[in-house]
Amino acid sequence: MKFIADGNLTWGASVSLVIIGLAIMFASLKFAPSSPWSVIPLLLGFGVAAVGGMCSRARMLHIKPFDNSYKKARKSYEIKGDEQDNP
Repeated sequence: MKFIADGNLTWGASVSLVIIGLAIMFASLKFAPSSPWSVIPLLLGFGVAAVGGMCSRARMLHIKPFDNSYKKARKSYEIKGDEQDNP
């Protein structure tokens, strides 16, 4: 099963992250006792849902957050061996 396709999460993976995040947030609000520690699962669920939502938006805008295109940009800034010795 592929989770990343064409530099972004697949549709099913991003929807699953949103649903899992919302379920974690609901469970922490419904079943966790009131204490300062009950905020941790709520924030964890929010983070998971946010990642799924941002990947969905990136897919709509044709942005590839999990792509390796930065390697091409890094190579374009390399200095050749002969040019490095000259000031």
